[in-house]
Amino acid sequence: MKPTEKIWHNGRFMDWHDAKIHVLSHVVSYGSSVFEGIRCYSTPSGPAIFRLPEHIRRMVDSAKIYRIDNVGYTREELCNAIVELVRVNRMTSCYIRPIVLRGYGEMGVNGTRNPLDVYLACWEWGQYLGEEALAEGVDVCVSSWTRIAPNTLPALSKAGANYMNSQLIKMEAVANGYSEGIALDAAGYVSEGSGENIFVVRDGKILTPALGASVLPGITRDTVIKLAGDLGIPVVEAIVPRELLYIADEVFFSGTAAEITPIRSVDRITIGKGRRGPVAEALQKEFFAIVNGTKRDRYGWLSLVETPQPVA
Repeated sequence: MKPTEKIWHNGRFMDWHDAKIHVLSHVVSYGSSVFEGIRCYSTPSGPAIFRLPEHIRRMVDSAKIYRIDNVGYTREELCNAIVELVRVNRMTSCYIRPIVLRGYGEMGVNGTRNPLDVYLACWEWGQYLGEEALAEGVDVCVSSWTRIAPNTLPALSKAGANYMNSQLIKMEAVANGYSEGIALDAAGYVSEGSGENIFVVRDGKILTPALGASVLPGITRDTVIKLAGDLGIPVVEAIVPRELLYIADEVFFSGTAAEITPIRSVDRITIGKGRRGPVAEALQKEFFAIVNGTKRDRYGWLSLVETPQPVA
């Protein structure tokens, strides 16, 4: 990771290397954090943050599920702080990580009396699954680890603790020579990747697991559904059996980090022609045209950042 200059903490900027927490902060022992991953893209009008209000709304919702009714800042204040974060770090494109965590105070499982810390950071980050993956696709496996079950951990909350489950899925996949793993839900149906939602194309129709399948309500997932509608491609949220992956015409991931990444094989079974299919390609073309500013932002998804101009 390449450090940037400043990180925002509880209303003020600090140097990157000064952003530290105590080892006995509640979050260290108990995983009590919620967070977001947001992308800022370079456009002809300058850096633009993709779907910033939606990401911040989801983070505030995630916090509320864990009985954090007030993170200390309004959603508008957090959005404005993130825009300023990108500006002061003079980024043209970047990945943004807002975090709300329970900090240093009392020890014990109940962290409701611990102070809250809010951090906003950004840094350079390219394609999560590799540059070539956008065209060639990735090889994935169905994980032996089940996605968190309903009424255990809340999948609708993007909470740090949930990602222990994701780490097991990802580490197992990498150890076995795959780029990523796909988890099944507690009923044995397709849920999602370790950090991505999943879409299956069959006979011109897109299927994606419903939120009840222990799925995070992805911002890029919602984007794909809207763009598919614009392209006249029907999308159905449904139960997706594991074996449908093997006989699909296309399968692809979506996510802030993964963007829209095709899957070329599952469990070493080739999907379609073994590379990006026409549906994923059409969605990529539309997605990148909007986020890169070469096509009209018809949904108002981009928050432009006015970068400081050099002094003459």
